Amino acid sequence: MRKKLTISSIKQAKGAKPLVMITAYDALFARLVSGSADMILVGDSLNMSFAGKSDTLSATLEQMIYHTQAVCTGASESFIVADMPFGTYINKEEALKNSIKMFQETGCDSVKIEGGADKAEIVEYLCRNGIAVCGHIGLLPQSVRGEGGYKVKGRTEEESKQLIADAQAIESAGAFCMVIEGVKAEVAKEVAASVAIPVIGIGAGVDVDGQVLVFSDMLGLFEEFTPKFVKKYLDGASLVRDAVATYADEVQKREFPNEKHIY
Repeated sequence: MRKKLTISSIKQAKGAKPLVMITAYDALFARLVSGSADMILVGDSLNMSFAGKSDTLSATLEQMIYHTQAVCTGASESFIVADMPFGTYINKEEALKNSIKMFQETGCDSVKIEGGADKAEIVEYLCRNGIAVCGHIGLLPQSVRGEGGYKVKGRTEEESKQLIADAQAIESAGAFCMVIEGVKAEVAKEVAASVAIPVIGIGAGVDVDGQVLVFSDMLGLFEEFTPKFVKKYLDGASLVRDAVATYADEVQKREFPNEKHIY
């Protein structure tokens, strides 16, 4: 059993060892990944890979609480980060009310908030009121409709400077770490070097302080599309499909259940 990380030990990982973060949405997969993951993210990505929606925006606080409860049950010794869904932190008062609800009803260790300097006041308010916050800068999935798609960040000098400013603002606001998504690798490296807290990348190259992937992407279970930054460590969809087909065939041939599987 891995020793559960704390906010202090996560901060101390900066420059010492890359952090491993994986998403999970239920107790079963949380238990399976907890032995290898430093942190488990209950991402609103579940709205796509779990619920079949086209983006994350329709995920609700109630859904996120339900799935976070399950993950916390399945991996009680893991450091759990819960995404705050779209519309739940439009101002600092709403953010605090909804984050308190998440903390009280799930037992998660922190929440994740999308946004940079524009969300620093909200992050600071949450931290000041006992809510541990993981930031999220770069490509923001909750802004996909407003931006007209998923767009890689850091392509211009202006964007690069803004990303550094965003990271520093989130750090100054009190976040203990942050995710950086969909950013040119050389820029993400500069961003990570500009702050003293861990910067965990997804589609942001190797020169950051850790990596996060959606479990259904890395296990090859989600087939609708595969982002460039995803490496499939397992052809999960084919394995599941083949197993179910074998089960169906044995049922139809009356080969299952056999003597080994009956009372």
